[in-house]
Amino acid sequence: MLRHGVAYAPANAPQRVKEAIWAVNSIRHKPYHWGGGHGSFYDSGYDCSGAVPYALHFAGLLGQPLPSSDFLRYGDYGRGRWITVYSRHGHTFAMIAGLRLDTTDLGHGGDVGPRWYTEGRSTWGFSARHPAGL
Repeated sequence: MLRHGVAYAPANAPQRVKEAIWAVNSIRHKPYHWGGGHGSFYDSGYDCSGAVPYALHFAGLLGQPLPSSDFLRYGDYGRGRWITVYSRHGHTFAMIAGLRLDTTDLGHGGDVGPRWYTEGRSTWGFSARHPAGL
């Protein structure tokens, strides 16, 4: 569920999923910064491959930041039940408990920083990967 930009995990979601959602809620007002979140999980802004690793790190699913192309080999192949990371060279986004974590606002065509969206986006050209068991 998404209310005023804040995501709420389903009650039956695994704890790691809830932690990923609350982590992203804490950075949802940060601006888009190219390279943001790459050197450290703590930054003043985030790009796509800073925001997705942030969520995964605080869920205990990733130890260090990764560029978008490294997610082509992350976890297990295919869509997960709770978390799916979509990646291609140059961009990554995630679906977490049915909400899209993305730094691109497709409705306005610009990079805005880490935000939640209820609508999906085309996954054409993206590889789908997921953390084992999720």
